[in-house]
Amino acid sequence: MEANSPDVFDFDTYTNGVPHEIFRRLRREDPVHWNGEPNGGRGFWAVTKYRDLVTISKDPKTFSSWRGGTNIPDLPPENLSAVQMMMVNMDPPKHNKFRKLVSQGFTPRMTTKLEPVVRQAANRAIDSVAARGECEFVRSVAAELPLVIIADLLGVPQEERHMVFDWSNRLIGFDDPEFQTSFEDGVIAAQEIWMYANGLAEQRRREPREDLTTLLVEAEVDGERLTGMEFEAFFLMLAVAGNETTRNAITGGMLALAEHPEQRQRLIDNPALVPSAVEEILRWITPVIHFRRTATRDVELRGKTIREGDKVVMFYPSANRDEEIFPDPDVFDVSRAPNDHLAFGVGQHFCLGSNLARLELRIVFEELVRRLPDIRITAPPRRLRSNFINGVKEARVAFTPTM
Repeated sequence: MEANSPDVFDFDTYTNGVPHEIFRRLRREDPVHWNGEPNGGRGFWAVTKYRDLVTISKDPKTFSSWRGGTNIPDLPPENLSAVQMMMVNMDPPKHNKFRKLVSQGFTPRMTTKLEPVVRQAANRAIDSVAARGECEFVRSVAAELPLVIIADLLGVPQEERHMVFDWSNRLIGFDDPEFQTSFEDGVIAAQEIWMYANGLAEQRRREPREDLTTLLVEAEVDGERLTGMEFEAFFLMLAVAGNETTRNAITGGMLALAEHPEQRQRLIDNPALVPSAVEEILRWITPVIHFRRTATRDVELRGKTIREGDKVVMFYPSANRDEEIFPDPDVFDVSRAPNDHLAFGVGQHFCLGSNLARLELRIVFEELVRRLPDIRITAPPRRLRSNFINGVKEARVAFTPTM
């Protein structure tokens, strides 16, 4: 890479937060930017404009999720074949078939049924810290709600939900030495969650229950059921995605409101703004930083020739601050409308759990604004060292104690 060329791969670039100044420069000067990779990596095209992300996402024939997976590094064939069983790494028509099967567990009716469970879980998490007047927010509040809900959905016993938290940290955070010391430990974490999923599936085949695991092991699409390995891949994806992204949206949203007290006061004065605040939090935080595609043919984008086999990486935080789409994109506005952010992606891979995530975020911020209205940051948050997840490991906060 040329000297002074922007680098959106380097993990250390993200330790103080998403590098919005770099993305702003790329959108202006080089929106389809060739970015090098360390350790002999092939390099990739970094795409930073909103409309280009939409174009790529809606053209799976040209930009494949399956061909090389959706993470930047190229995987050895044996590892790639395993991740290709996850829906996030599939292309049509296979993706459509599997999405149809799994979406049975995420209908609006199923999500609506969870509202009392979500509110109870949110209040239980707040109850655990309210009288103390201070807490470490990530573990005490932000992690608890999605863990309780994904465990409830999948039929994981609540006393085992923190195993999911540990696996998720080791899988998503393997570029952060606090969570993992080697790539091999991430492989071990994946194996552990696959073995757990296998055991849970066997239980549900013997004793069906009203949970997503039972639905997945029993459901059929075109006369076929999921194989054992396909179920385990789904379980891993749902357990990690349903936990990690929502946890970081909750933490990031809390920090944004604490850093913008005038916007928080608007929610206190008018709780009806919470749904639009949730959309602005999703735009502002954008928990997933990137996904990759692989070009299946030579194609031109903004004057750059992308060759067949090239890696094309979409950067969602950049798209969500694209000046052509969002007026005053660097202003946090809880009443922003319209707000067609790409935090859940777009096209065939639009987030399957978006309705559930919105429900969880709406309820947790309704309760936080009502019960801990003066929450404030007492130490610099410790961020995840990752170019994939916009995550916070620790956020110490204080507030007026309540019962």
